Amino acid sequence: MSSILTEAEFSKHVNTKFRVAVEPPVELELIEVKGYLSKPDEESGMERFSAFFNGPGEPFLAQQTYSFEHEQMGAFALFLVPVKQDQNGFRYEAVFNYYKQ
Repeated sequence: MSSILTEAEFSKHVNTKFRVAVEPPVELELIEVKGYLSKPDEESGMERFSAFFNGPGEPFLAQQTYSFEHEQMGAFALFLVPVKQDQNGFRYEAVFNYYKQ
């Protein structure tokens, strides 16, 4: 069963591996969860945060939706965007912006 994808839930799993269902499968490490505060002129009741992942130099994951699996969070889909490349590989970001339940 999948967890609810909240800032608090992702924060519990920083520095753990997530498996991305591509061929061959790729492991990404969740390295940071960054919350965003609402501004006075923005709608209230929103959850806004980003989850940042580090991945290998190959294969490169293009901007699109991927199926993820995590030992404790279960299976879910994330829209992933590559944001940086360095000598260690690629950094990816998943942005969340939704009404809290």
